[in-house]
Amino acid sequence: MKYHILLILACLAAPAMADESLAKAKNCMVCHATDKKVMGPAFKDVAAKYDDASTVVASIKNGSKGKWGAIPMPPNKVSDEEAQKLAQWILSLK
Repeated sequence: MKYHILLILACLAAPAMADESLAKAKNCMVCHATDKKVMGPAFKDVAAKYDDASTVVASIKNGSKGKWGAIPMPPNKVSDEEAQKLAQWILSLK
């Protein structure tokens, strides 16, 4: 029984880890962290500011200027699917 509970918990954690891995693979974590400001805002702060995944997806794909200070975010070379996964993961950090 304990094994089944651990297996279920591991499966529930896998999507979050997979998307954090994607953020690392796409170099998002060079400027961002989950819970603290680095060069860019913490992903938890982004999640608190936005409810709409499409806004986050647009910033991921196209970059942004002036939303979080003077340092602009460059556009990222990600597919639409990757941008959507990253946005959903970021918004899940609320």
